[in-house]
Formats: sequence, structure tokens, C-alpha cells
Amino acid sequence: MKVFVQIPCLNEESTLHLVLESIPKKIKNVDTIEILIIDDGSSDKTIEIAKKHGVKHFVRHARNMGLARSFRDGVDYALQHGADIVVNTDGDNQYPQARIADLVQPIIKGQAEIVIGDRQTAKIAHFSIFKKLMQRFGSWVVNKAAGTNLPDAASGFRAYSRNSLMKLNIVTPFSYCMETIIQAGNKRLKIASIEIETNAKTRESRLFKNIWHHMAQSAKAIIRSFIMFKPYFIFNTLGFTFLIIGSIPFISFGVHWLNGNSRGHLQSLIFGSSMLVGALLSFTLLVISDLLRTNRILVEEQLERIKEIQYKK
Repeated sequence: MKVFVQIPCLNEESTLHLVLESIPKKIKNVDTIEILIIDDGSSDKTIEIAKKHGVKHFVRHARNMGLARSFRDGVDYALQHGADIVVNTDGDNQYPQARIADLVQPIIKGQAEIVIGDRQTAKIAHFSIFKKLMQRFGSWVVNKAAGTNLPDAASGFRAYSRNSLMKLNIVTPFSYCMETIIQAGNKRLKIASIEIETNAKTRESRLFKNIWHHMAQSAKAIIRSFIMFKPYFIFNTLGFTFLIIGSIPFISFGVHWLNGNSRGHLQSLIFGSSMLVGALLSFTLLVISDLLRTNRILVEEQLERIKEIQYKK
């Protein structure tokens, strides 16, 4: 059993040593623990510090490519080098690396394909009340899209089985966290969660400019995933909403016409017609989205077979 601990880094020279020193050297039922640094365009001494701590595996980006690309490239490297489990943690020492041993156990025991560290965001002191509410709301939305019941969908402290990584395909350029949960949930992969306590804050997040930027980017990823996996929910809801709203002005106009008082109500017909066009477009998009979803399933099955050949041990 080989575990790869991958650490995406962008100028983490001040905290990386804390991360590397706290990663377990031995884990029950694990033969080998490898550490992989994904250098996402660092301009400081991140690589030098990693090498001083004995790290031998590196993926290097000449310029900043973002967290999702770093995760994807790290997974590709780990699978090529025979990883059975890939653990993701951060270079800012946010997560308790000592809990990696607990994080991988459900996968080793066959109880889960993915395990996520629940940061218990309601207890994090440096999170504002608004941020806590948004984290909770975001997790609720993701759980609805994925059919899961995870308390902290945005946590980046995770363990993935080799099998799950064969089935997941990251397409968002922003963050993989939400998307992988929605994909895994819709692909019937078992996801577990364990409670963790985060370390003291060392710096502001570099993933997003502010909470509004984070919310906007996360919303885009969630909506995209919703359309991919649950087009009937999105477009049926929109279509029937437009249909009902559009029918009301026509019914109203009909009542006034029967009473001989239809003059002055033509604007209702214009509004109703606009809503009915919206309903027609929604149902048309539903058909297109369903066809694209079918095509995506077929393409992903082919990608899985290609990965099995590419990453064959």
C-alpha cells in the first residue's frame, strides 16, 4: 500500500517546513509514504526547503496555474508512480498533518473511496459569522447536487483512493473541492468525513481575492456541475416556472375578453408570451443538456479505460 501526500505550494517557504515535519513517517497498513510537492510558480525558496527535508517528488509549473490544475497534475504524477491513495494537504500548514493516518484508514478498510477532513468551521475563531454561514450554505448546496451529507464540502484536507481518481475528471480552473464531491456523489462513490481541528492561521488565502470572489467562483463550479449531472432539476424547474408565470396573463386576458373588457390588457399578452418563450427555451436546453450528459458519460468511460492502461502498475 503506497500513499502519496501531495502539497500544492505557492511561495510557502515560511510554513512548508512545519507541514513536512508533521507528516507521519509511518501509518498502519501502509508500506510506503511519499511526499509530492506541486510548485505552482513559486519565486521563493519553497523547493530548496522541500529538498532539505528529503522530498524527492516534484511537479513544477513555470507560472501560476491555479489550485485545480495543481491538484490534477499532482494526481497524474502520483498515479504514474503507483499511488494507491492520494492525500491532499496545504502548504500553509492549515491542516493537521498528523491526522493523515486517520484520514486514510476508511479507504484502507474499504469503507470509503474519498475521505474529507471536517474543519468544524463553526468553531474556527478567525472565520467571521458571515463566512461561517456561507461555508454552511455552500456545503448544503453541494450536498444537494451530490446527494451527500458532508458537513464541510470546501475542505481541502482529503484522501482519495486510486479507484476514485480513475473516475474523477476535473474541468474547473478554480478549485477542485466542490466539483470532485459532486462528481463522486453522482458516480455513487462512497464519501466519508472525519472531524479535525485546524492549525492557527498563518496567512490569508491566495485562492481568492475576497469572500465575494470565492462565492462567485464556487457558484460557477456548482452550477456547471448541476447542469452536467442534474439537468432535469435545473431546466424543468426553470421551464415550469416560466410556463406557470406565462399562463397567468393569458388566463387573465381570457377572463377579461369573455367579460367584454379586453382593451388595455394587450401588455399582459406580451409579458405572457415572453415567459412562454422562456419556458420553450428551458425545455430545449434540457434536451440539449441531457444529450451532452449522455455523451459525457460515454467519454468518461473511455477516459477511465485509458487511465487504467496509462497508470497500470
